[in-house]
Amino acid sequence: MSTSVSIVLDTRRMKSKTGTYPVKLRVISKRVTKDYPTIFDLSEADYKKFSAPRINQELAEVRAKLQDIKQQAENFVTDNRPFEFSEFEAEVIMDNPLFKQKEWKRPAASVSPDEFDYSPFIKRFPIFEEQHPNQTSLSLVYLEYIKKLLQQARIGNAINYLRSYRSLKSFRGNVQLEEITVSYLYQYEQWMMAKGNTKTTIGIVLCPLRAIFNEAIELGLIKRDKHYPFGRRRYQIPGSRNLKKALDASDLERIYRYQPEDPLVQKGKDLWFFCYLANGMNVKDMVHLKQKNLQGEYLIFERAKTERTARGSARPVVVYLSEDLLRIINRYGNKFRKPNEFVFPFMQQGLTLLEQFDLVNYIRRVINDSMVKVKEALEIDKKITTIVSRHTFSTHLKRAGASTEFIQEALGHTDKRTTENYLDSFENELKKEFALKLTQFGKG
Repeated sequence: MSTSVSIVLDTRRMKSKTGTYPVKLRVISKRVTKDYPTIFDLSEADYKKFSAPRINQELAEVRAKLQDIKQQAENFVTDNRPFEFSEFEAEVIMDNPLFKQKEWKRPAASVSPDEFDYSPFIKRFPIFEEQHPNQTSLSLVYLEYIKKLLQQARIGNAINYLRSYRSLKSFRGNVQLEEITVSYLYQYEQWMMAKGNTKTTIGIVLCPLRAIFNEAIELGLIKRDKHYPFGRRRYQIPGSRNLKKALDASDLERIYRYQPEDPLVQKGKDLWFFCYLANGMNVKDMVHLKQKNLQGEYLIFERAKTERTARGSARPVVVYLSEDLLRIINRYGNKFRKPNEFVFPFMQQGLTLLEQFDLVNYIRRVINDSMVKVKEALEIDKKITTIVSRHTFSTHLKRAGASTEFIQEALGHTDKRTTENYLDSFENELKKEFALKLTQFGKG
């Protein structure tokens, strides 16, 4: 869902002394509307004059500043997807002299609660035992963010942030945020390229850093206008190339019909197909499925990812239990059918968050290793990983004529843009196919 930005005159309440109304910046995203009061108040007559070719100098200056406000907001929306109000407010609204700051309440600083037990994570996250020179040193700002991720059970994300910190520290040490300038980032990019890294890898490292900056601004540790190095006319993080990941129908059929001699490879192949047939389900959701998710003819579950990020608005994913899905469940699933029993005998009650994370990664590796052997046996020249099952599911739905909205619901995406990214490779392939057909008459 797109984000829109506009300047509006709020005529709900007139200021009796001046006969004017407040001018506000209106932002609409994900069906949420927020108005941010500017420092300007105008009468309806003056506001309507903005569209006139000639207006007095004072009003022209107000119009120019309002246009600048709107442009800043549009630039942020373009450079930061998916859009988040908290990040927008931290970068565009806070400490901006063109907005009424007295009506803006700065969020309280987030402090990791003392009662949270970090001891199981210290060995995996050595940043806990590092020395932190000052409040804005890389080590401390990354540590505080990693703590927050661990509290939310986002272990994988915490590991990505740790990798980001280690890479930046290897470049120029444990610097302060204020030392990370546009020049620093371009030099880091060149340093990474010289080491043989791709721009995709550089983007993976720097996206967490940008989030760290936004967090530090929100907490009042640094000033946006002085220290923020990202965005248009500053440093723009390299985007990743959208590589084609989906399997075509012929390869998918060959994999389906292939019967490996090794029972472990057969199991990995069957679990891969379970993920594909279950709406491109990811391994974490498969491992955590419970018997209560099997409801008659359907498998109904909430993605762990959207359950956290879209509280109250996430829609459950509904999967028809085809014969193939039931066959895989009956072959590898638990024989006990109590509601809170896991469907597959991988996960166990009582495991720590870190143990659960490691278990999911282990199952993912078993499946991916099995699919390497399948691909080699069938001489398929594409990668066949669990993420490929998800891309293949969405692409085949598209080929079958399903709308993007239907595919979005099937995948459990809350943002349509995420679904569109999955389908980009399909769209490009279709363009190529049609282009070749344009001159088929000359191939005879």
